[in-house]
Amino acid sequence: MSTIERALKKQGGKPVDSKLPADNIKQNKPKQNNNYIHIDIDMLAENNMVTNRTERSRINEEYRFIKRKLIINAFGKTSHLLKNPNIILITSTVPNEGKTFTSINLAMSIALEQDKTVLLIDADVVNPSIGHELNYQSTSGLLDYLLGTVDDIGEVIYSTNIDKLKLLPAGSRHHLTHELLTSDRMEKLTTELASRYPDRVIILDSPPLLGVSETQVLASLSGQGIIVVEESKTKTASISEAIKLLDPEMAIGFILNKSNEGKRREKGYNYGYGNYYGL
Repeated sequence: MSTIERALKKQGGKPVDSKLPADNIKQNKPKQNNNYIHIDIDMLAENNMVTNRTERSRINEEYRFIKRKLIINAFGKTSHLLKNPNIILITSTVPNEGKTFTSINLAMSIALEQDKTVLLIDADVVNPSIGHELNYQSTSGLLDYLLGTVDDIGEVIYSTNIDKLKLLPAGSRHHLTHELLTSDRMEKLTTELASRYPDRVIILDSPPLLGVSETQVLASLSGQGIIVVEESKTKTASISEAIKLLDPEMAIGFILNKSNEGKRREKGYNYGYGNYYGL
């Protein structure tokens, strides 16, 4: 039995590609158990993030545009030109440019697809932030599996109240994160996660590129890379330096975040809207 099959068994054997309607979200009270994390949809809506509510929103429309090229790269006719094309690295040049916001929104948007599933990995093992953004407590995750304190990856892949979205938290803090990410165990895990399901998109919310060695390691495992840049803040020189750290064979794109134009068009939208280009 493979690692992923054991993961499914741990979660009660529920198929990942269940064909429940896209808006089928269980509105239970927030809870967390051994294999379940509840995502507060009301909180996402209040923070102007992607949800699967029936009303149309600008943020949903923007991420529909963003995800389309990524999905084509991952599953289209030219996907064979990329290594692990369904693994998407989300990063930035420096902290606080909106990479985690982007990772969560992209995962939510792809989870609304009728024939795709998503695994969102908090790969920012230096400064994990998905748990803070989604308001769940620290729990075992990727690093615990790489350390061998968790034998079965299924123990740290969490189902959510969003049918097609699963989470893999960063896990326990450790001082040897670079070495753990370059281990054979990590390479084997990445290969299996990327190849086990033909409809799976894997999103790595990664550390910033500049000054953090772990991001380059994660980039070497990914087929696509997104660099989140902040309007009027991110320096052109920093972007050029960051690009040099990525594999030139990756499909690389950019998201312009916290755009003043977006704020003008949709009052109260804290992050502005993202223009996607470059892939």
